[in-house]
Amino acid sequence: MIKGYRSQHSRHRLPCKGGIRFSSEVDLQEVEALAALMTYKCAVVDVPFGGGKGGIMINPKDWTEAELERITRRFTLELCQKNFIGPGVDVPAPDVGTGPREMGWIADTYRNFNPQDVNGAGCVTGKALSLGGVRGRNEATGLGVYYGVREFLSFPEVQKKINHHGKVEDSSVIIQGFGNVGYWAAKFFEANGAKVIGIVEHDVAAYNKAGLDIEQLSLWRKEHGSFKGFAGAQIVNDPMSLLEAECDVLIPAALERQVGLKNAHRIKAKLIGEAANGPLTPGADEVLLKNGTVIVPDLLLNAGGVCVSYFEWAKNLSHLRFGRMNKRWDERSKGQLLALVEGNAGRPLSEVERRQLIHGAEEHELVYSGLEDTMIVACNETRQTANAKNIDYRTAALTNSINKIAASLSGSGSIFTHA
Repeated sequence: MIKGYRSQHSRHRLPCKGGIRFSSEVDLQEVEALAALMTYKCAVVDVPFGGGKGGIMINPKDWTEAELERITRRFTLELCQKNFIGPGVDVPAPDVGTGPREMGWIADTYRNFNPQDVNGAGCVTGKALSLGGVRGRNEATGLGVYYGVREFLSFPEVQKKINHHGKVEDSSVIIQGFGNVGYWAAKFFEANGAKVIGIVEHDVAAYNKAGLDIEQLSLWRKEHGSFKGFAGAQIVNDPMSLLEAECDVLIPAALERQVGLKNAHRIKAKLIGEAANGPLTPGADEVLLKNGTVIVPDLLLNAGGVCVSYFEWAKNLSHLRFGRMNKRWDERSKGQLLALVEGNAGRPLSEVERRQLIHGAEEHELVYSGLEDTMIVACNETRQTANAKNIDYRTAALTNSINKIAASLSGSGSIFTHA
């Protein structure tokens, strides 16, 4: 018998939202804890969902694709029977061991059992584009990590505390994990001028003080299955030791409990951005805060995925691709304005310059913009609470989350009880 779980931590906002993971380590307590984290994560970035989480206790590598499809569809059937899935009830998403393929199976199973639900595509997010997914979802969590770290580096009090110039450009970054989140975070840091000097994986780490070529490193790993032999980096056989190297920013983007009391006192990074869920133990968190390290907490920093899942859900309910209604109108309006400017200036623009200026937003650009705005607002709210109450950023983010949940519950009242 295969064990599967789905937990709903809070229904103060509906639907509930949270990933489904396939892992031999899944158990009820883990699923319940991660569902609680999703409640706070959604609240801190103003995504109007409750918290949920699910998992199936299998190692997906031990099963064929056909067997995984049968397992996924049977799990979805159980959710349907118990009213634990639906665009207005509970909306799963990918997590460890799952991806667009599994989300497609879930969506198809739901639609077959709920053919009358015109919004059925919104029963799950993280789908392939052909099944109603949204452009930008794949890189969303890594991009959110970049936006969050960029914002915190720009705060004067953070710059003073860690003695940093406050810009992403020329900052040195070490990332643990080179899966979806770690890869995209590395790509965005590199594209914006940072030097990604180290990537830590489970077997070895790659290090280059001058900065790694992320795309070349990724291609090498895809071809050879490891960083070993990559000419553009020094290969470190004790990968965990690279977490303790000198750098401006450390991004743990792999598993839980990677920094504990055994190694926290050796961490030299000035700022730690928790791209994974719970990469620091409570004891390590306390040690690092005493040492003056700035910690950007997971419930804020890795919320990019659920933000863009929210956008995908909204797209599915509207049945309309973002930008479809206004892209050409925007381009025509800009073109008319540009013609007036050219007439007054007496100099026509080249075709390349014209296209750059009048370009209407594509779907992925609107998604990036929405995610950037969400992270800027949430980071500034966290900063304001931390400064006002003289508390660390994790406590501030949790404080904001709980206050928002309390406001939602108190504002809606109760249909069954009276004060």
